[in-house]
Amino acid sequence: MVDPKGNEFISRMASAFIPEKAAGLDTSIQINITGDHAGEWYLVIKDQQCTVHEGMAPDARLQVSANSDDLMNIFTGKLDGMQAFMQGKIKVAGDMSLAMKLLGLFKMH
Repeated sequence: MVDPKGNEFISRMASAFIPEKAAGLDTSIQINITGDHAGEWYLVIKDQQCTVHEGMAPDARLQVSANSDDLMNIFTGKLDGMQAFMQGKIKVAGDMSLAMKLLGLFKMH
């Protein structure tokens, strides 16, 4: 796992992964963050493990783009993920069935 270099959202996401919710998944997810904590990261979910990598995923099935503040608010429960998507605060491209599962793979605080 790559050190998220101070990116609080990525750090929380990696530590909040729920392995049993990822049974049978073998995928990568690109996360493009704008704002104060901008960066490009990707998650590899395989064998009920989640690893975080800096940069662009070579074969991401899903791409998520959002402002760092909005992502943190979703992750801390201050903003509903579906509402954020409907309001255009989160942009999602690729496998929409994976997008629907994404929030359930992590403990929201």
